Amino acid sequence: MQEERRLAVLRAIVEDYVSTEEPVGSKALVERHHLNVSPATIRNDMAALEEEGYLHQPHTSAGRVPTDKGYRLFVDRLSTVKPTTQAERRAIAGFLEGAVDLDDVVHRSVRLLAQLTRQVAVVQYPTLSRSTVRHVEVVALTPVRLLLVLILSSGRVEQRLVELDAEIDDDDLGALRSRVNLAATGEVIADAVTALDALRGESGAPAATPATVAVVDTLIDAMSDHRSDERVVVGGTANLARFGDNFETSVRPLLEALEEQVVLLKLLGEATAGGAVTVRIGAEGPFENLASTSVVATGYGPDDALAALGIVGPTRMDYPGTMAAVRAVARYVSRILDES
Repeated sequence: MQEERRLAVLRAIVEDYVSTEEPVGSKALVERHHLNVSPATIRNDMAALEEEGYLHQPHTSAGRVPTDKGYRLFVDRLSTVKPTTQAERRAIAGFLEGAVDLDDVVHRSVRLLAQLTRQVAVVQYPTLSRSTVRHVEVVALTPVRLLLVLILSSGRVEQRLVELDAEIDDDDLGALRSRVNLAATGEVIADAVTALDALRGESGAPAATPATVAVVDTLIDAMSDHRSDERVVVGGTANLARFGDNFETSVRPLLEALEEQVVLLKLLGEATAGGAVTVRIGAEGPFENLASTSVVATGYGPDDALAALGIVGPTRMDYPGTMAAVRAVARYVSRILDES
C-alpha cells in the first residue's frame, strides 16, 4: 500500500510539474489530487521519494520536481499508452490521408506530430535497403522511349526515362515487363538487384536484348539510390521557445543537434525494433550534452518497421500524451503506405 501511495504521489507531482512548470508542494497535491491521506503523510512520502532519487528540491523553501529517475519510474509504470480520442483519430486520419506521395506523407507527419505534442518532431524517410519491390511498370512513351515506374513497399515511387537504340513493339514490351516483375516483385532491394542482374547477364538469351539491358540497368540504378536512408525531416522547432528559461541547458544543445542529420538518426536510435514506443529520458540518450532532453520514438512501415519517427524535447514533457500521439501517427502513416 505504501509503495502504491508513493507512486501515486510521484505521478501527481510529475503531472503537476509538467502542467505548471513550478516545483510542486504538499499543499498543492492535497488541493489538486484526491490522495485520501493527510498532508503530513504526503510530506513523508515526498521526503522518501527524494531520498530514493525520484525527486529533488531546487532550494530549501521550494516544492519538489521529478528527476530523470522519477520520470523513468513514471513512464515504466504506465499500464498502457493513453488511447487517442475519436476526434483526435479523425483529425489525424483526415490530415494524413490527403497526402499525394511519400514526400507529402513525411512532411505532413512532421507538422502533425509537432502540433499534437508541442515538441520538436523528427521523421526519418523510409530506409530503401529494407523495402521490397511492390511493382515495376514499363510504359512506352514512344517506340524508342520508355517510362519506368518503380513502386516500393515503403511508399516510395521512382520514375526513370529509358532511351532505346531501336524501336520496341508492344509484344516485346509486354514480355520485358513480365520478366522484370517476375524477377523483382516481392523481393527486398538487394535480392531484386541480384535477380535483375541475372536477367541482364543471360548472354545470347532473349532476356539479354539491348532493351532488356537498358531497362535493367536503369532499374538497378534506381534501386541503388540510398540517399533516403540518411534523410530526416524536422518540424516544430518554434515549440522550443516555450522552454526559454532553460535555454543554455536544454534549448541551445537541442537546436545545435537539429542541424546534424547523423545526430538526429542516432537520437531516434533503435526505435524501428518491434514497433513499440520507446522513451529515452535525459542521460539515457547517446549524447552527454543532451542530458536534459528526452526522446519518444517508434518505428513505422507497412511490414517490418522501415524507419522511425518521434519527438525530442526537454525532459519536462507530457509523456502519456506524447507517447499516444507518436504511436497513433506511426500507425496511420504505416496504413497509408501499405495502401499506396
